[in-house]
Amino acid sequence: MPFFHDQDRASLRRSYLLAWRKRLDGVPMEPLEHQLATVVEQHPEYQPVIEGTTDVLERDYAPEGGQSNPFLHMGMHLAIREQVATNRPSGIAAVHAELAQKLGGAHEAEHRMIECLGEALWTSQRTGLPPDEAAYLDALRRLTGRGK
Repeated sequence: MPFFHDQDRASLRRSYLLAWRKRLDGVPMEPLEHQLATVVEQHPEYQPVIEGTTDVLERDYAPEGGQSNPFLHMGMHLAIREQVATNRPSGIAAVHAELAQKLGGAHEAEHRMIECLGEALWTSQRTGLPPDEAAYLDALRRLTGRGK
């Protein structure tokens, strides 16, 4: 399976659909497909979208209209899991572990962390600068009660 950065939006979304179909059919999966299917499994509210028609491949989810983008949300989970696995920014794995303990699980910790990641990415996009890892990590630490 190609890396995410080599895919357009429809191809990336199709990866979720195919991985979920393989999970439902009990078909062997590549490691990345397993990660995609796992995050879909953890979000039953998005499963009807993933199992629905292929129009979701091109659908726009406008926040102004109160629509949540399931693919963005699940992609943020995957991004945080990758950050934790590589401990980048340095210290995020410890923050994740502490937050997971405090909140009763890794998935709930990721939901809280998604807000900080989204803010860091939005700020980066708005300023045209790379994400500020120190500010991002500080925002995450505030979730644990240890930040500035």
